[in-house]
Amino acid sequence: MPRATNAPASRRRRKRRLALAKGFRGGRSKLFRQATEAVDRAMRMATEHRKQKKRTYRALWIARLSAACRERGLSYSRFTEGLRRRSVGLNRKMLSEIAIHDPEGFGRIVEIAKAGLS
Repeated sequence: MPRATNAPASRRRRKRRLALAKGFRGGRSKLFRQATEAVDRAMRMATEHRKQKKRTYRALWIARLSAACRERGLSYSRFTEGLRRRSVGLNRKMLSEIAIHDPEGFGRIVEIAKAGLS
């Protein structure tokens, strides 16, 4: 009985890994071991950075809201406390969009928050 090798499967596996490394520089796109390490790191970093992106956007929205609130004589923390007491269910993303595109509407929301504080 002839000896069966794993050549077709391992060739497919290597080609698939090298295809994932396409666009990397130098040996990282041509040499299997370097490509494997580079792809593994890239996948790990992609996962981490997807999580970091959420944190970064939240920080951006809070910075925008803080600036918009301070223009109207209120700190961000007092603003959020007032909204929570008045049961306003707008998230930070929507509030920052309102602050940018509809300053008058945001002013009314700030008044609601101030009313919630008193």
